[in-house]
Amino acid sequence: MIYPKFIQKGDVIGVCAPSNGVTREVKVNQLNMATLKFNKNGYQILETSHVRFNLDYASCDAKIRALELKKLYQNKDVSAIVCATGGEFLLEMLSYFDFSIVKENIKWLQGYSDPTGLLFTITTNLDIATIYGHNFVGFGMENWHESIQNNLDILEGKLVLQKSFSKYEGEWKEPVTGVEEYHLDTPVYWKNLNHEEEIVMKGRMIGGCIDIITELFGTRFDKTLEFIDKYKDDGIIWYFDNCELSMEDLVRTLWKFKDNGWFQYSNGVIFGRSGSHNSNFGLTMEEAVKRVLGELQVPIILDADFGHVAPRMTIINGGYAIITSKDGKGTIKFELK
Repeated sequence: MIYPKFIQKGDVIGVCAPSNGVTREVKVNQLNMATLKFNKNGYQILETSHVRFNLDYASCDAKIRALELKKLYQNKDVSAIVCATGGEFLLEMLSYFDFSIVKENIKWLQGYSDPTGLLFTITTNLDIATIYGHNFVGFGMENWHESIQNNLDILEGKLVLQKSFSKYEGEWKEPVTGVEEYHLDTPVYWKNLNHEEEIVMKGRMIGGCIDIITELFGTRFDKTLEFIDKYKDDGIIWYFDNCELSMEDLVRTLWKFKDNGWFQYSNGVIFGRSGSHNSNFGLTMEEAVKRVLGELQVPIILDADFGHVAPRMTIINGGYAIITSKDGKGTIKFELK
C-alpha cells in the first residue's frame, strides 16, 4: 500500500468540486470559514475555478471537473486535495479522468459520500491510500468538534486513537449560518450484530458510501477482487456508509457483493450510522444486514461513528486498522503497513 506524504504547516491544500459546487449561502459560509480555519492552522488553500459554481446539478461539465482535478494533482505546490462537498454525479467525470496522473503525482485525496467514486477507485486500482473524511465544507465549523481536529491530525500523520463520541445528531436541524456546532442530542451506541461481548477486528480497511460503490460494481473501474486478493493475508475490513439506500436496496446490494466474492477474505464488516432507514416491509438495519451477511461468521458492527450522520471518524482507505467494540463504545486505530 502506498501512503502519500502527510501534510505539514505551510503546505498548500487544493480544493476541487468533482461533484457539486458550493453556491448556497450556508455552504458558502462553511467554505469561507473552513479556509479561515486552515489558514489559522498554518495552511494555504487553492480553490479550483468551479468550486463555487453549479451547472445541471454538478459544479460544471464532467470533462472540466476531470481537468481541474488533474491540474491539482500536477501542481507541485499542492500537497493534498480535499473535495469541496458531496452530491450525486461525480461518477460522470471518471470517464474523462486520467488515473495515471495520480500514480505520477501521489498525494492525499479526501472526501466522503459522492467522492467515494474517486477514493474507492484510486485505492483499489492503484494501491494508493485515500481518506474517507470530511469534505472541505465540513471543516467550516467555527468551534471545531473533536472529530474535525482528529481529521486534521491524521492528515498531518498523527494517527490518533479515535474513540467513539458521546452523542450524535439524531435529529437533523437545518443550519442557520452554516458555521454553528453539531446538534448532538442522541447517545452513541455501537451495536455488535451478533451480541458479542467484545469485538476486536484487524485488517486492511476498504469501503465508503455504499450507494456509490454499488454503481462502480462491474464497471471498468471495478478492481475489487484483485485488491482483496492482493491483501488477503492481512484480511479485509469492509466499511459501509449508507446515505439513501432503502433496507431492501441494502439487501440486494450486499447480496450482489457477497455472491461475487467480495467478502471472501473478510475479518469483519462495520457500518456507519445510516442516513436512511426506509423500508417497504418494515425491515430494520439489523435484519437487512443479518439476512445477507449473517452466514459469513465474521464480526459485524452497526451504528459506528462515521457516515452521513455527524460526528464522523476519519478512515484511511487501504490502511491497516484495529477496531474494537464493547458496551456500545468503540475505537479505530490505523497502522501504516
